[in-house]
Amino acid sequence: MPPEAPRRQLTPPLLNEGVQRREVWAWAMYDFANSGYTTVVLTAVFNAYFVGVVAGDADWATLAWTAALGLSNALVMLLMPGLGALADLHGAKKRLLALATVGCVAATAVLALAGSGDLWLAVVAVVASNFFYAIGESLIAAFLPELARPDAMGTVSGWGWSFGYFGGMLTLGLSLAWVLSAQARGQGAAEFVPGTMLITAAVYLLAALPTFWLLRERARPQPGRAGGWGAPWARLMLTWAQARQLKDFAWLLACCASYQAGIAVVIALAAVYAEQVLGFRQSQTMALVFLVNIASAVGAFAFGYGQDWLGHRRSLAIALVGWIAMVLLAYAATTPPLFWAAAVIAGLCMGSTQSAARAMVGLLAPPVRRAEFFALWTFAVRLSAVIGPVSYGLVTWASGGNHRLAILATGIFFVGGLLLLAPIDMARGRKAAALA
Repeated sequence: MPPEAPRRQLTPPLLNEGVQRREVWAWAMYDFANSGYTTVVLTAVFNAYFVGVVAGDADWATLAWTAALGLSNALVMLLMPGLGALADLHGAKKRLLALATVGCVAATAVLALAGSGDLWLAVVAVVASNFFYAIGESLIAAFLPELARPDAMGTVSGWGWSFGYFGGMLTLGLSLAWVLSAQARGQGAAEFVPGTMLITAAVYLLAALPTFWLLRERARPQPGRAGGWGAPWARLMLTWAQARQLKDFAWLLACCASYQAGIAVVIALAAVYAEQVLGFRQSQTMALVFLVNIASAVGAFAFGYGQDWLGHRRSLAIALVGWIAMVLLAYAATTPPLFWAAAVIAGLCMGSTQSAARAMVGLLAPPVRRAEFFALWTFAVRLSAVIGPVSYGLVTWASGGNHRLAILATGIFFVGGLLLLAPIDMARGRKAAALA
């Protein structure tokens, strides 16, 4: 790898001039709010419920789940770059974030209506909820460079991610209490899973309110460029061309697209793997994901400081090596203890990779077009979220349900990410972004 410019010792102030601490808290509260969706719907509860109850544990059930996520992420890929351009042109990140929040909350509540055989209802609600979640994730990330100074980008990003995992734990904890209570009354998944969807929707809505009360929209409409709906799409073509010229940013997009495919598999299919391969019950799976969230919070917080000291690229490389180790442990696990160890490693690496990527995008994106370039990052992440889970589903389908083979194949994505990280030079990329 080319040498990375030494980073100065991080000293206060961490925030840009005029940014109040309560704004950073309000910004982080959105991570707190939306983490419950990924934790409960995509990782711990609804994915296994979809495969086992909604789809009746059919041979094609896992592929159907991954295909639904793939369709949702394909829609994000098609629409998010234009929406990012629209947000920049009209100074409308916060307004679009509100619409995305309402959309995700409503669609998550609809999931409570999906029972045995309600395949199309479940698919439509999953596609919609995951679409709106991804839009919100991209828009909230675009606020980061407005809040944090460049040399503190990793630290502040880590605050948000680590705080977010506590939100995931709160939602999961409430859901777990609901599940255990229902199981004590002799109820099955068809009776208690709908309640967890309503809990998730309620926590998302309530926890996101401080974001809209306290976080300022600092972007301003750009006169002469904020035309009709066609204007953002025309500008998008220019953004794609410019992104290719910013070669370090382009390498980062390729790197993210590779390793995020592996992370998408873990998020979407960890519960399915635990139940299908190791025979975990719903409560055991939720406890496992709870532990993963604790490890993720620690990883995001520690690596947030570590990447500003070690360097963003070096920190990301360490995390990717950890992901490779996790895949090998999960593949080798025949009893729960080894799989629990793999889950802890996954949590530590998930928090650190997510935090590092968001900070690196913030540093390598041109200052006046951050929402657009964060939208391109979202495009890369959602492309990986199509490729990763769908490839896992195809491997299980083609191999007659061999989940071990599928998880081993997932390691290829992390190896690819490590290789694509090598050409990135952060110092060169920051200079190019400042001149763009």
